[in-house]
Amino acid sequence: MKAILLGVLSAFFFAFTFVLNRSMEMAGGSWLWSASLRYFFMIPLLIIIVSFRGKLKPVFTELKKAPGKWMLWSTIGFGLFYAPLCFAAAYGPGWLIASTWQITIISGSLLAPLFYEKITTPNGTIQVQGKIPYRALSMSLIILAGVAIMQWDHASSISIKEMLLCIIPIVIASFAYPLGNRKMMEVSADRLNAYQRVLGMTIASLPLWIILAIVGFVTSGMPSTAQLTQSGLVALLSGVFATVLFFAATDLVKNDMQKLGAVEATQSMEVLFALAGEILFLSAAFPTPISLTGLLLVMIGMALQSYVSVSKPSLKKKAA
Repeated sequence: MKAILLGVLSAFFFAFTFVLNRSMEMAGGSWLWSASLRYFFMIPLLIIIVSFRGKLKPVFTELKKAPGKWMLWSTIGFGLFYAPLCFAAAYGPGWLIASTWQITIISGSLLAPLFYEKITTPNGTIQVQGKIPYRALSMSLIILAGVAIMQWDHASSISIKEMLLCIIPIVIASFAYPLGNRKMMEVSADRLNAYQRVLGMTIASLPLWIILAIVGFVTSGMPSTAQLTQSGLVALLSGVFATVLFFAATDLVKNDMQKLGAVEATQSMEVLFALAGEILFLSAAFPTPISLTGLLLVMIGMALQSYVSVSKPSLKKKAA
């Protein structure tokens, strides 16, 4: 239950990403700057936090052990996650992007066979290849049904090209984020806490953000003061608070792929939080009854998926 609550809280802070990215896009800010500035701002914030806790040195020790793996999986987990989301903000409102992002629930579950779970047996602890949690995954289809309804309701106001340019980057991000996160949990094992791991991944993905910033400068010049301010807020609320809370939640259940899927399912709450944020701060139109129906399905599906994932089927006694 603690992991689920942490997941919901992280979803609240993650929602600021969709609202603020949409705000920056509406103001004419480049998505390249929106993506890179977040991680530039995150580095000093995380260094302060980790240093205050007296755990900065182990981060660089781990980075030196396997720099190639850190750079690869951090670029995938952070770079191929956030850059596509910023790109998609140019082609859809924040709540639509947040709802489409919920396909990460299925994406994360489909990645299970790539990892191993630790199982305790009378003969000791063994590693077993993860299996796709079909029972829990079936509940995720309810969430996706709700997402599909909301997208269908909104589709009448955008072109097919705009829809694809919004959806395809998010599909890429939906696989990249859980893949990078889980791989980095394997690389760092239990030697780093959530704050340290986020800092390490931010530093390791820095080459990508520098490249994007250079391209952003060449194509659109320096970012505006408003974009700098909003990017700083995204870095603090989503990049630090949300990411650390989410990583802390996944750390609690990292050896149980079904429970891990349940934590990832809590991110469906981002849809509601993002919608509320756009209505309050960007004067977005209130959703239609059709979209509200979709939102309700998302909530129901999330609750059922979490319940199925954390519940253990009872073992039947063997007949004598």
